Amino acid sequence: MSQPEETVMEWIPKPVTEEEQRNSLRKEQRKLEEDRRNFELEKKDFYFRKKMEEKRLTEEKRLFQMKWKILEEELQKLAREKQDVAKEKEWYYQRTERGRSYTVTGSEQEADMFFSGVDSELALKKRYKELIKIFHPDNLSGDTGTLQMINKTYDMLKKQFSA
Repeated sequence: MSQPEETVMEWIPKPVTEEEQRNSLRKEQRKLEEDRRNFELEKKDFYFRKKMEEKRLTEEKRLFQMKWKILEEELQKLAREKQDVAKEKEWYYQRTERGRSYTVTGSEQEADMFFSGVDSELALKKRYKELIKIFHPDNLSGDTGTLQMINKTYDMLKKQFSA
């Protein structure tokens, strides 16, 4: 019978002295202060990470806007280039329909490219002299076939500007 009495005694709280209560309260107070300090540190860390994340997002947004602006500019540039190519293509079609009664072969189109942008007889002569210097057969990059195409195209264009 002594066994059950001892277990029951363990369950019954012992009277606590005033000193033990103070010690217990001090321990509780220290623990609460430590928890508060830990909480303050966590709070500071959280606000620091939040601030850094906001900076990162702001920078990311700025970079995205820069990239977007570049893409828009390049898209506009491509649209302008597409329009320029269409205008140049139309100009070549009008030129071939107006000035020639024969069909244009690939090599003659290449020869026309040598004189693209020429709009006067003076500019035609200047371009012709430059091309002769480059494609003359005595030069390293010279080519007789190309020079003949240039001469033929020059003669045809010269007649058009004279008329």
